[in-house]
Amino acid sequence: MKKRIVGYILGWLLVFEGFFLMLPCFVGLIYQEMEAVWFAIVALVCLCLGFVITRLKPKDKTMYAREGFVITALSWVLLSLFGALPFVLCNVVPSYVDAVFETASGFTTTGATIFPEVQSLPYCINFWRTFTHWIGGMGVLVFMMAVVSLADGRNMYLMKAESPGPSVSKLVPHVKSTAKILYGLYIGLSVLEFIFLIFGDMDVFQAITTTFGTAGTGGFGIMNDSMGSFSNYTQIVVTIFMIAFGINFSFYYLLILKKAWKDALKLSEVRVYIGIIIVASLLVMFNIRGQMGSYPNAAKHAFFQVASIITTTGYSTVDFNRWPEFSKTIMISLMFIGACAGSTGGGMKISRFIIWAKTFFKELKVMIHPRNIYKISMDGRKVEHETVRSVNVYLVAYILLFFASLLIISIDGHNFETNFTSVATTINNVGPGLNLAGPVSNFSFFSPLSKVVMIVDMIAGRLELFPLLLLFSASTWKK
Repeated sequence: MKKRIVGYILGWLLVFEGFFLMLPCFVGLIYQEMEAVWFAIVALVCLCLGFVITRLKPKDKTMYAREGFVITALSWVLLSLFGALPFVLCNVVPSYVDAVFETASGFTTTGATIFPEVQSLPYCINFWRTFTHWIGGMGVLVFMMAVVSLADGRNMYLMKAESPGPSVSKLVPHVKSTAKILYGLYIGLSVLEFIFLIFGDMDVFQAITTTFGTAGTGGFGIMNDSMGSFSNYTQIVVTIFMIAFGINFSFYYLLILKKAWKDALKLSEVRVYIGIIIVASLLVMFNIRGQMGSYPNAAKHAFFQVASIITTTGYSTVDFNRWPEFSKTIMISLMFIGACAGSTGGGMKISRFIIWAKTFFKELKVMIHPRNIYKISMDGRKVEHETVRSVNVYLVAYILLFFASLLIISIDGHNFETNFTSVATTINNVGPGLNLAGPVSNFSFFSPLSKVVMIVDMIAGRLELFPLLLLFSASTWKK
């Protein structure tokens, strides 16, 4: 383990977080809020500590897979620990565990909150809550790679560890250029959504914070009813952009290339993703039409909530905890499916389910014709055995972590539906669960132990499990 390069990059992370913390500080100054002072102090601490650490440059900046995974996991832990300080110092969250829960939920784009209501919070606090979504959506290390050179030709290990999906490929030969393209697309879509929202019933602050939450597929609302009080126009715009940010960003890159847009339209993951949204929304619409009063109203809420859950954004226009069991079962299923790989969405990813399905049918064929050789392919390309193996191992690790977490939080004594959906919504980075953890509720009632477990789940889910789990392996730290 090359600890010098690990410390060097973590130092840069603190520098960047310091600059990020200056933005809510400026928001606090605009609205004349005293909380801005605490954001400035924490930002100064991060900047000073980060600059000191980065002065200790390692002679060898070469990095390998082990360092990449450790750096990525520790980065998200550090982001949450330092990002939680303003909540405590501003005295809006008395417990540091609660503050870390809220911050980890923000950076991992989960959107599960411990606040019973948010409209009375200072502007700078609500800005920071939603801004953490935007930072975590594409990944802070990807952003750092687009700005500075972190390691000698080994940045791909950081991108692989931080980017969601079973496999990661470069859009262009250089990793730094790929990072710039990804963030260029990310910023472009964010600006486009902001423009559309500002033409609706939102003011500038509401449009910015909602854009942050949608782009990062996070879902922290600044209104107590999330998106319920906004107009139909605004809800439709948010629905469209939630779906858009749940699509693999490689799709957009191929669309803007003159000779590659046809390849973009052939991506099976995107077609399956859109298909699931349409089918699930129609099923929910027919199931809730009695509660919603009319088909148009049922269609609006069905498409919004399906888009919100499958992209793991977590916004809500209604309390779907009151929906029929059939619709709630669809919502829970979508939590696990998630969005496309290479998007800002969470969940297990569409591409993994496609690979699992193809593996299943391949095994059926092998049982009938054991001497034949069958290959799994996606979009005309062979799926390597290493990818299939990692997808299967991911499933095993996911199940073990899920049920271990479920067992621990059951100590609190809450009902099974609350516990099950709370673990599901945190490990899949969704936000709202069901029952006591429903869309109009919050997670403050859980014990500190359960919150720590869910913090681990949120970070593990955002990093595709393995980077965080490797921190607990003794072999990771051996020389």
